[in-house]
Amino acid sequence: MKKLTLFAVACLLIACGREIPTAEPTSYNTMTISKSDISIPLKYSATLKGTADVTIKPQISGQLMEVCITEGQQVKKGDVLFRIDSRDKELELQSAEANLLAAQAKENSAKLEFESNKNLFEKGIVSRYMLDDAENSYKQAKASVAQYKATADRARVNLGYCTITAPVDGAIGSIPVFAGDQVDASTYMTMVSGNAKMYAEFSVSESVLEERANGEADGTLANFPDVTFLFKSGTEYAKKGRITSITGTVDRTTGALTCKATFPNPNGVLYSGIQGTVVIPFDAKQVIVVPQNAVVRLQSKSLVYKVAADSCAYSAIVQTVGFGSSRDLVVTEGLEVGEVIVTEGANNLVEGQRVLF
Repeated sequence: MKKLTLFAVACLLIACGREIPTAEPTSYNTMTISKSDISIPLKYSATLKGTADVTIKPQISGQLMEVCITEGQQVKKGDVLFRIDSRDKELELQSAEANLLAAQAKENSAKLEFESNKNLFEKGIVSRYMLDDAENSYKQAKASVAQYKATADRARVNLGYCTITAPVDGAIGSIPVFAGDQVDASTYMTMVSGNAKMYAEFSVSESVLEERANGEADGTLANFPDVTFLFKSGTEYAKKGRITSITGTVDRTTGALTCKATFPNPNGVLYSGIQGTVVIPFDAKQVIVVPQNAVVRLQSKSLVYKVAADSCAYSAIVQTVGFGSSRDLVVTEGLEVGEVIVTEGANNLVEGQRVLF
């Protein structure tokens, strides 16, 4: 009865000049697999730091008399940064030097006494006891000279600490102290960022390093190309850098290693703490590249839909390598040259669905 009813409705629609609506097939974009040489930028967030950042703290306590630099100033090694009140240290040095002179005078007298007694002993005029006593006095005088010399040297060093100089070439950081402040060994005065060269620290996945190592245990660094630094604004730093160090252990949580890329900074335009992006160009020969939209993620698997000769799509498992924010993926396993895959709408396909192209 149902079949008759449906047939009657169809006849009625035809009789009225109307067509029966049919399902519209969906069209999908496809591509034919081929191999090509590619260069894809690998991008990693990084923070700049001077290769010789030195925290400046005083070696002695005292009143800060003069701040000789300003924040951000470029300085050379040996330039004066701060001066601490040196009057007490000058007096200590003078006292130590006076004591040293007195000790040296006593040493000379003791030496003469010893040499005189030695001559007299050889002539049998004085006893062994007197000779030994004179020798002991001479040795004590020599020890006193050494002691006072060390005291004078220490006083001279402490006086030198009153003038704080730059330990490296670089740029001055913040200066939280002012002339008149009392400072001691715990007082942070500033930082000199040794910025003739700067390094950018970032993390690289283990797979990228394996690709660059090429089976050589010590060839990884040499196999990396020159890298670029991008500021947050997107502006590219004019000088290229090189990856100069890689940590020897993999972070178990992230599966990555910490790398440092060193950039020359002859004009001092790079500063410690600047955040940006390190870009590493990845060059590969004769690889298969597909759009990310062509790959369907299913739990731990990656699938693509191959278009068979009957124009139907069938899923296939592939192995892929991603490159940061790139829209493409490199397929290392699962595809052959000449095969056709769906590149748009793959998420909406079902196994065996007919694809028009």
